[in-house]
Formats: sequence, structure tokens, C-alpha cells
Amino acid sequence: MSLLHTQGLTKQFGGLVAVDEVSFAVDSGETRAVIGPNGAGKSTLINCITGALDPTAGSVEFDGDDITDRSPHETVQSGISKSFQTASIFPTMTVRENVQIAALASEHGSFRFDFLNRLSGFDGVHETTDRMLESVELLGDADVEAGSLPYGDKRRLEIAIALASEPKLLLMDEPTAGMSPDETAATVDLVEQLQDELDLTILIVEHDMEIIFQIADRILVLNRGGVIADGTPTAVQDSEAVQEAYLGGVEL
Repeated sequence: MSLLHTQGLTKQFGGLVAVDEVSFAVDSGETRAVIGPNGAGKSTLINCITGALDPTAGSVEFDGDDITDRSPHETVQSGISKSFQTASIFPTMTVRENVQIAALASEHGSFRFDFLNRLSGFDGVHETTDRMLESVELLGDADVEAGSLPYGDKRRLEIAIALASEPKLLLMDEPTAGMSPDETAATVDLVEQLQDELDLTILIVEHDMEIIFQIADRILVLNRGGVIADGTPTAVQDSEAVQEAYLGGVEL
């Protein structure tokens, strides 16, 4: 069953068509990937889905509702959360406090920024925070200042922040960008673990095709804003259109 579905999604910037009539679906429980060469339209597609950009044409349906015209905040409330390409954290706050902010915003809506002095009554926030930190293996560092974490752990924290809203769909934008090989391998393991333990549906944008072929159930390939392939990792790897777009016809 499709959790997310786009139909004819298009985004133009003047005469430039950045996303060109993209139709695809993300099924509940799967890890779905979006790949493509630089400038293919990947980020623009994701921004149209999350409400950061208004599509020129087409529609976005999530969990049976049309969310095409919803704001980013309303999209999060619908059940979609996003981890960004660069870690977005409060570096002078603790790891725990970073996740508490997101958990409190999800559970209670708007709040004053002195909430850290009034958290004793928010049992649900504490429970969610500890559960998400445990899921990314950072519970042992909960009281550490976030800015002092190694880069890979900052990215893990950013994922925990995205998970604090307990989304139905987690969007991951280049989760291994800037990571060492060891950090990359650990992140791949984390993505697989999150899907198994939290029964997440994941939509991931990633430049590293080796990672995508390892973890994705299905892959959407964009080039110049349009879809050139959509299928299993094996089918995408064997696609002549994909080989041409990436490597001028050399097999992947």
C-alpha cells in the first residue's frame, strides 16, 4: 500500500524545469531511494514533497490525504519528518535537550523557549527522547554538549531529532555526506536497524550508489528533472539509461 504518492509533480524556475512531471510511490515499510547526477532535481523534488517549495503542477498525496499545498510545519504534523544534509543541532545544548525540543514541539505544539525549566511535567517527552536516543545509540551521551560530538554522532543526533516527532515517513537527505568510511558503514547499519526496530518507511536521497544498492528496496532515478528509471536495485543497475546518465554508457 502506498504511503506517499506524487502525480505529475513539476517545479519550474522561470524557463528551467527542475522537476518534470515526476510520478512515483513509496510503499509503507520500504526503504525507497532517489538518486541522480548533480542537478537532476533530487533536492527540488524533496522540497516539493515537504512543502518547502510550492509545485508548479501536480500533486502530493500522503497517507490518503492531499498535502500538495501544506506548509513544512503542516507536513511534519501529517507524519513526515526530514533529516538534513548537514547536521542541524543546537551545539551548546546537551544531546538530550536537542531531542527534547523536537519531542515537545511535536507533542505540545508551540512553546516558550524557557521550556527546559519546566520539563518535569512532560513525561511523554522524556520517554520519547530516551527511546529515540537509544534507537540511534546515543543514550549514553545524553548529557554531553551536542557540539562536542564527533561528526558522525552529530548526524546520528540529527536523525534522532527527526525521529522525535515519531513520523510515519522519514526523509533522509545525503545522510553519509562528509563521513569517513567507518562512519558511513555505521550509518548504513543504523538505517537498516531503524527500519527493523521502528517499522519506519524511509525515503533517502544519497549520492553514494553503492550504499543505495545495499539498503534500498526500490530506486527512483532522476536526470534533468525527469524520471529515467524506477525499480529494484538490480533493474536500475542494469538500466542503459542510468548507465548513460552517470557514466556515459559504462556499466555500473
